Amino acid sequence: MSTIIYDSPIFGPVHSRRLGISLGINLLPKGGKLCSFDCIYCECGLNSERRTKNPLPTADEVVEALKNKLQALRQEGIVPDVLTFAGNGEPTLNPHFPEIVDRVREVRDKECPSAKMSILSNATQIRRPEIREALLHFDNNILKLDTVCPIYINNVDRPQGHYDVEEQIRCLESFGGRCIIQTMLMRGEYKGFDLDNTGERYIGPYIEALRRIKPRAVMLYTLDRETPVGGLEKAAPEAMEAIADRIRQLGIEVSVSY
Repeated sequence: MSTIIYDSPIFGPVHSRRLGISLGINLLPKGGKLCSFDCIYCECGLNSERRTKNPLPTADEVVEALKNKLQALRQEGIVPDVLTFAGNGEPTLNPHFPEIVDRVREVRDKECPSAKMSILSNATQIRRPEIREALLHFDNNILKLDTVCPIYINNVDRPQGHYDVEEQIRCLESFGGRCIIQTMLMRGEYKGFDLDNTGERYIGPYIEALRRIKPRAVMLYTLDRETPVGGLEKAAPEAMEAIADRIRQLGIEVSVSY
């Protein structure tokens, strides 16, 4: 299966299903992947297949590349809707993450003040106070929660270190609604494990977690690109819409991408 790996701190712009015209900011090493999850559906591939000895970009490298790209886009008459921290893995793993967030905000305010700042994070680092504080500076603080079932998480998201679901929910609660939950829904089978997380076994407890977290919004999505392993299938649109309706009953805005 083909995968996507970026060779620069800045990539795009690309058209995001959820965010519009998005200029990507990659805080991970070029040509490889660094992530605290090893999701079987990740468009960047599996961790073991994408290792690299390249260093992480510094704050200066990120900021300089961003300035140059925004100036080039301006000459083309292009203004991104959003600057999105994403890329080759989990952006909050960069040790300079808080500093980079502050400096990118300064560049955004000067070069393209209309653009929102977004992050796509797996939320594994939110137990760290400095990470939570930095995430609060984003207009769209998009944090992953595919399910609250540890067995499913261990088989699909495959944490590469400490991960406790109840701790995650408490930390997500601490944002006081200043977060967006993103959830991958799918079907299929992998190594004999049923991947369908749209049934009541998973959705009932997930809805209760959302009741506690009270996010600003929820993004439900399903597979859109090739995956590094076989046997994965898109979730059924009718199942996704039914889940969305239940979330809306909590008074939470929901977007569905299938």
